[in-house]
Amino acid sequence: MSIVISKPDVRPANPNFSSGPCSKRPGWSLEALSDAPLGRSHRAKPGKAKLAEAIELTRKVLNVPDDYRIGIVPASDTGAVEMAMWSLLGARGVDMLAWESFGSGWVTDVVKQLKLENVRKIEAPYGELPDLSTVDFSNDVVFTWNGTTSGVRVPDGDWIPANREGLTICDATSAAFAQELDFAKLDVVTFSWQKVLGGEAAHGMLILSPRAVERLETYSPAWPLPKIFRLTKGGKLIEGIFRGETINTPSMLCVEDYLDALKWAEDLGGLAGLVARADGNLEVLADWVDQTSWVDFLPKDPVTRSNTSVCLTVVDPDILALSDEHQAAFAKGMVSMLDSEGVAYDIGAYRDAPSGLRIWAGATVEASDLKALTSWLDWAFQTEKAKHAQAA
Repeated sequence: MSIVISKPDVRPANPNFSSGPCSKRPGWSLEALSDAPLGRSHRAKPGKAKLAEAIELTRKVLNVPDDYRIGIVPASDTGAVEMAMWSLLGARGVDMLAWESFGSGWVTDVVKQLKLENVRKIEAPYGELPDLSTVDFSNDVVFTWNGTTSGVRVPDGDWIPANREGLTICDATSAAFAQELDFAKLDVVTFSWQKVLGGEAAHGMLILSPRAVERLETYSPAWPLPKIFRLTKGGKLIEGIFRGETINTPSMLCVEDYLDALKWAEDLGGLAGLVARADGNLEVLADWVDQTSWVDFLPKDPVTRSNTSVCLTVVDPDILALSDEHQAAFAKGMVSMLDSEGVAYDIGAYRDAPSGLRIWAGATVEASDLKALTSWLDWAFQTEKAKHAQAA
């Protein structure tokens, strides 16, 4: 006879907890995009004005220094990171930091695609940071600020010296707008619209320090660059890219959606308001984890735990006694159950990460929805465990 476990009474009002594309802002609707200049050229005055506004609002909300360039580029955060690596690396040695799948992907690209030889790989397993004291800043340094697939972030930029010789290239896609980025320590910052602000996919942001611009104007890589990667012409920065004259055609509907999210962020009080919402969301999950014996954070050090892509692992002794394959099946069973109930979508661990759960807690998510979700997580665990006990 099957065991029936009572379902919680309260459901999340918004079940979208995906880590990308992430939940839209509270109160969002298609009507918010009615001012998009659809059917018009992005090079016409209305389109150029919208693109320039997106750049300036990005600067305002993120507190980007006035002498840093901000550009809208193709292919989401991936395109922005690749553009930076293909355009800037090769002038000196490179330290590649990786503690999750996307950072590992940048290592692969530098070693196997760019075929750079003077590369140091500084890596750590899921749930940990590498030893940041071993980084050689006479080299260029490539790293993710927040590991989207591991839930591990760098706590700050104090480990980066102000007098570094190389450039720092930071993939900040799940950190920007939820964590304080120390721009004085960062020469290249990339992110996409689809993460903390819940924007649409396919557009990336590239932020360059004066040091990065100097490198672009004084160094030419040994390999040919595709058109969508080219940031200079005749040895000078293509300034139009950083005024909204995009390399390829952007979606003005997506631009309008990004503007809507930026204006919502302004109404919250800018970056401080966004960070407070994400920190509050992490606190909801942390309080629940502290009171719950079957679950724990994948990152063991609280200082390195992400306030956006929160990665959890099942630590119940009976489940840990299962094989890795059966532990993964158990977590997937929970995820499927919650999806079927319509209370949580897309919360499975990333395919390359240890089995478990990954719950987006960025600023567009309501704390009340996360609070309601925790009861459903308990229900799903108990129900899935009862199934396994019966099968045994």
